[in-house]
Amino acid sequence: MDSNDQTIYPPIEPFATHAISVDNGHRLHAEECGRPDGIPALFLHGGPGAGCEPAHRRFFDPARYRAVLFDQRGCGRSTPHASLTANTTWDLVSDIELIRQQLGIERWLVFGGSWGSTLALSYAEAHPERVSALVVRGIFLCRDEEIRWFYQEGASWVYPDHWQDYLAPIPETERGDLLSAYHKRLTSEDAQVRMEAARAWSIWEGRTATLLGNPQVEAHFADPHVALSLARIECHYFMNQAFLAPSQLLRDAHRLAAIPGIIVQGRYDLICPMRSAWELHLAWPTAELQVIPDAGHSAFELGIQRALVAATDRFAQALG
Repeated sequence: MDSNDQTIYPPIEPFATHAISVDNGHRLHAEECGRPDGIPALFLHGGPGAGCEPAHRRFFDPARYRAVLFDQRGCGRSTPHASLTANTTWDLVSDIELIRQQLGIERWLVFGGSWGSTLALSYAEAHPERVSALVVRGIFLCRDEEIRWFYQEGASWVYPDHWQDYLAPIPETERGDLLSAYHKRLTSEDAQVRMEAARAWSIWEGRTATLLGNPQVEAHFADPHVALSLARIECHYFMNQAFLAPSQLLRDAHRLAAIPGIIVQGRYDLICPMRSAWELHLAWPTAELQVIPDAGHSAFELGIQRALVAATDRFAQALG
């Protein structure tokens, strides 16, 4: 690929797929792409609850990487769908270690955006010796103020039109605590109530993910299969502060000191505003912070795409 114009690599199919049974009835879908003898890399999708997409394979040079992607508990092709049972950050960290061991990988580059950055940092701080490099985007540290910004008040000031649709399933008497109001509906016994809430929650995220509106992104988030797992699992995690202590990921960032890292952040990211990326950079000063001046949140905005592929290409040179 021309190093001066790095967009994502061409479409690719996995060379191996796996169904991995873990605890409490969860079965994880995992796949490997690129070269079986390539540099090991792990892709962590967002949400939590969003699942992997074929385009996610395309951030890695298939001639140099052995890229592993998996659908986290309860989403994508993993089963049971939208399950909240035994579904915590630390269950996912354990799953990552199980996958690494089953695939015979000693160390790997870990790549994650949005919630994927949260999980990547959680894993790297718990197992720094297993991480050869980190590429993280759209930094989300799962602090109360970040959750409140997007789901209670903050982004609503920028998108008041879309906010009205997010508010629609919730009676005015419950709007003082929208997270709890949504949690009640997303865990309802009534499938219609669950789906109405899931679509409103998920579409709000899809509409705000790009600097300029993107109907394809919005349609993806509106898909019922995606919306149900995304909304239920996100709300479950956020009601529980992602099972992290306050500011835990910043507090423990010193554990990342020996890991080479690149932080990619859209300047106008309104889902995960840049303050978190900046504070992570201050806590992990050896990582390189790259601010994309004309981008929002999505990994597929052109400037972010280019930066992410340039990062994996650079680490392929360093690690190869």
